[in-house]
Amino acid sequence: MITVAEARQFVLSSCRRLPPVQARAADALGLVLAEAVRSDGPVPPFANSSMDGYALRARDVEQVPARLRVVGEIMAGDDPAALTVGEGETARIMTGAVIPCGADAVCMVEHTRSEDGWAVIDEAVGPGTNIRRAGEDIAPGAEVFTGGVRLGPAHIGVLASIGVEQVTAYPRPRVGVVSTGDELVNGSGPLPPGKIRDSNRASLLARLAADGFIGLDLGLAPDEPGALAQTLGQAVLDCDAVLTSGGVSVGDRDFVKLVLEQLGGQHARWLQVAVRPGKPFAFSTLPPNGAPVFGLPGNPVSALVSYELFARPSLRLMAGHHNLDRPKIAAIAGAGLRRQPDGRLHLARVRASTRADGSVVVRPSGGQGSHQLTALAGANALAFLPDGYGVAEGERVEVMVLDLDELEPSGA
Repeated sequence: MITVAEARQFVLSSCRRLPPVQARAADALGLVLAEAVRSDGPVPPFANSSMDGYALRARDVEQVPARLRVVGEIMAGDDPAALTVGEGETARIMTGAVIPCGADAVCMVEHTRSEDGWAVIDEAVGPGTNIRRAGEDIAPGAEVFTGGVRLGPAHIGVLASIGVEQVTAYPRPRVGVVSTGDELVNGSGPLPPGKIRDSNRASLLARLAADGFIGLDLGLAPDEPGALAQTLGQAVLDCDAVLTSGGVSVGDRDFVKLVLEQLGGQHARWLQVAVRPGKPFAFSTLPPNGAPVFGLPGNPVSALVSYELFARPSLRLMAGHHNLDRPKIAAIAGAGLRRQPDGRLHLARVRASTRADGSVVVRPSGGQGSHQLTALAGANALAFLPDGYGVAEGERVEVMVLDLDELEPSGA
């Protein structure tokens, strides 16, 4: 057996970033920039008011109350080019409106009184008060985002604010998903003798979508080398990567590893990883484009855990990400997480929650068998249990957080 770190290193070293593409900025949420983005102009494009109030000269309100003559009104979107605020004068102004010529401050309306064409200013304001300067957020020609930045909602808004409609970014990998096994069937209705419903394809496609990748359903493949080779040969022409489940153990009809050796040659490798669940794992890059194929185990929990350990980091690398892994944090076992020594790292399915003091506590989410998918459905983290007897209640344990949104407060 090899360690998780050794298997991960082999897989990651075989994967490459996808070539950058031009993408619509409006569709680029979650993409990673391949090139820097610069602004042609300033943001804001002009000095404007941050408050509803009165635009004035600060030196006219050094002594308050000050009575100023109202010479105009400026709404957001107005062009006040013909309006000048002179000595003893003010202009009513709305949030976002252009600061008129002559004015150097805005007094918020709450600190003023209106008197039939005049405004009484009850608060002294200094130059620049309540004014957003032109270019205060972004200067003309500034590098707004560097290459390697992952675009979130605020990034998309910034791109819109500087008029950028296209960006150069790494694309979302297109990932084919195929389940292997003569025992598998789709759909509802009575099960024929010896058959089970395929859950791996559904869960892996859902996981890919949740992680921002494009999943392509390639259906079921029988336990027949020729048919499997044909499926994978076509898949690597249509996809950037492929996930298979099943056919990687030591059974007489576990053909995935054999087909990968046939198609991938020296690039193929069948691994026995010192981890539970997820010990059997096969991997190869296939011609003509070097698309990686991840041969995941057939047990439902093992397939998803192997995806987390090996496939997801590789796909993130291909998509240009620098941070390849989910967050790992130190937690406290709220109940014992027991295991027996077997030379392997165990990944326990746990439910993590936060205490009032900010610490994280984890408890088992259900049965720990590699076939018990409901426990993984109820988990929001995986607890890392090194070889030994596990951890007792109250001891510290490292966990990988699978779903930060589900890290709810604990009652204890």
